[in-house]
Amino acid sequence: MYSSPENARRQFIQRSAAASAMAVASPWIVAPQALGKSRVAPSDKISLGVIGIGPRCTYDLKSMLALNDVQCVAVADVQESRRVAGKKLIDGHYQNDDCVVYRDFRELLARDDIDTVIVATGDRWHASASMLAAGAGKDVYSEKPCGITIDLCQQLAQTMKRTDRVFQAGTQRRSVPNFQQAVQLAQSGALGKLHTLYASVYIPTLNNNWLPRETTPDRDTCDWNMWLGPAPWRPYNSKYVSGGWRGLYDFDSGARLLDWGAHTVDLCQMANNSDDTLPVEYTPSETNITCRYANGVKLIIDFLKEPFGDRGPNWITRLGTCPVRFVGSEGSVETGDSGEIVVTPADLQAKVGAYKRVVGLDVTAHARDFFDCVKSRKAPVANAEVMRRSHVACHAAALAWILQRKLTLDPKTEAFIGDDEANRLRSRPARDWS
Repeated sequence: MYSSPENARRQFIQRSAAASAMAVASPWIVAPQALGKSRVAPSDKISLGVIGIGPRCTYDLKSMLALNDVQCVAVADVQESRRVAGKKLIDGHYQNDDCVVYRDFRELLARDDIDTVIVATGDRWHASASMLAAGAGKDVYSEKPCGITIDLCQQLAQTMKRTDRVFQAGTQRRSVPNFQQAVQLAQSGALGKLHTLYASVYIPTLNNNWLPRETTPDRDTCDWNMWLGPAPWRPYNSKYVSGGWRGLYDFDSGARLLDWGAHTVDLCQMANNSDDTLPVEYTPSETNITCRYANGVKLIIDFLKEPFGDRGPNWITRLGTCPVRFVGSEGSVETGDSGEIVVTPADLQAKVGAYKRVVGLDVTAHARDFFDCVKSRKAPVANAEVMRRSHVACHAAALAWILQRKLTLDPKTEAFIGDDEANRLRSRPARDWS
């Protein structure tokens, strides 16, 4: 049986379709300075501001603080405890008391002396905060998923192009050596003609539940309205702000398919040389979603019953989290976060190096690419266009699972062909949080 009850699926479709029909898109205001080039000279330090500092951001930020040409100067978070922890981390690294904290990230964006921001809020805020940052003239490193709908991913890419901002999606496995090596094997022809790509994901879920109402704290302790941001209103519960929002549709994206899919589908896109396109068909089943590219290559998005444990015969468990597999007419390659690469036939194994995961190295390399591009104004490896197509593919697959039918997508317009209901679900209404 599917993990989401049919009545929850039906309620979601009815509610989201009705809401989407009423949604009105608002233009993003772009500051004049946002349309210019970077003011950062190649020899100067790049100033960094932080928007949202939870566990994931802390992991990212520790790698960024180690870069000698980057200076973190400010942190914004709606929760006082996280602002305090962020300032302690940053000031402790620099051995000073200079980090400025903000409850409202718009105050951080108003500072002319900040060149770049990392957006590491909850998923609901990623696209909106990134677009506001671009409008304020900042280059953006955004955690994934960068947009919780197809429409937001498109808006985000368009905004970065219009404002001429450097954007890096936090899909850092593009910068990790063992994943790069596996992709190169697929692209080089060493596996023969590529015919099937495998991307691992959690079993999708569809959860529209509300937690019980609790007393809303004062704004300085936790600004609940700002925490919700563009997401629909609901009463405060402390579990939301401590991470319990994950898996709830209003705050999450793509039935949780993008938790890993933003990485694994992205790597499959890369292996298939498909950064400029995406699959055209999406067919759901109880165990996976089978996608097909226009060139005939299949992408199988496989649901892992035990993503952090035994995955059964379909995957090599010891390879760690976020595994991918690329299969051609002459061989295959599989790798994951452990760093190990397994290639068949055995004589191809000599073509790959020996890798072992170094904690933090993934973010260091990916952040280094971003900050180098801030200086050069070149496109990073996970730029807004790359992000858009990989994310849209994930969202299209998730909608096929939610609707429980095959969907066909036009890769140029990124709209579904002959399915008005699916097209209405490409966007969600945004709450006026201001």
